[in-house]
Amino acid sequence: MIRINLLPFRAAREKENVRRQISIYILTIVLFLVGMGYLYWDRSKELTRLKQEEKNLQIKLAEYNETIKKVNALTKRIQEITKKLEVIAQLEKKKSGPVHLLDEVAMAVPKDQLWLVSLDEAKGILTLKGTAKGNEVVATFMTNLEKSKYITSVDLQTTRLLTLPEYNNLKVSDFILNCKTYSFMEAPKEGAVKKGDQKKKR
Repeated sequence: MIRINLLPFRAAREKENVRRQISIYILTIVLFLVGMGYLYWDRSKELTRLKQEEKNLQIKLAEYNETIKKVNALTKRIQEITKKLEVIAQLEKKKSGPVHLLDEVAMAVPKDQLWLVSLDEAKGILTLKGTAKGNEVVATFMTNLEKSKYITSVDLQTTRLLTLPEYNNLKVSDFILNCKTYSFMEAPKEGAVKKGDQKKKR
């Protein structure tokens, strides 16, 4: 009977198995390191891209902030100009108001029938003194004045009938009128309480 010693073959097979396991282990480690390296490279690349994008956004944000500052400055400038124009318009209105008022008074005078002696204006009250050919002419003059948009009301203060001997006993009427103009403001009555004061008292 022939006997074969299998120990050398078994030892060689075991060595081969160990060698294969070591190779697989080393390969696994290499593949893991390669994978980690690729992942690190990819993440680094993404991080670099994000940093560059953040930098670009910061630049755009700075540009937007500068634009916003310019817009705010222009808005403020426009508001200042608008206020100045409103002030100029008010000054022009106040400047031209009396001129128009005088023109309206002149247009209201019945021609060759009424003569103004004096004209005074204070705090929105226009006082007219003059002479007319009768009370009817004075009434016509008052009606003409009330048609003016610069006069809110006309009140007859006094009227006096006179006879002028030097003009063949011509009868005339001296009169005094008070007119409230567009700039007149009613003074608050005594004992009157403002709405704001009423709220405070409550």
